[in-house]
Amino acid sequence: MTHTYAELKHKPLAELREIAAGITHEAVQGYTQLNKDHLLVALCTALSIDMKQHHEVKGIDKAAVKAKVKEWKAKRDAALAAHDRKALKLALDQIHQLKRTMRKAMVQEPVAK
Repeated sequence: MTHTYAELKHKPLAELREIAAGITHEAVQGYTQLNKDHLLVALCTALSIDMKQHHEVKGIDKAAVKAKVKEWKAKRDAALAAHDRKALKLALDQIHQLKRTMRKAMVQEPVAK
């Protein structure tokens, strides 16, 4: 049976220990003494499971938004050099809004079952 990181993360410690009991890998040796966080890392190592959560941006053009952020950062730097507080605030607000737009568009990769 194949497991995913998200699936293992939501299992109780007792079930994780049952899974570890069936594995003969040096990463899970002493599994009865490990807490859930350490056991989860050991299981992922033993089963060669990627522990990173992948996110995907949907609904917007990520490259275009990043290009706009880069433009506004250049404007921010120019405003800093010119000591222009209004232009600086405008640039910082625009950068903040663009980054929020990108974060809102991020979708977690669906868990395969």
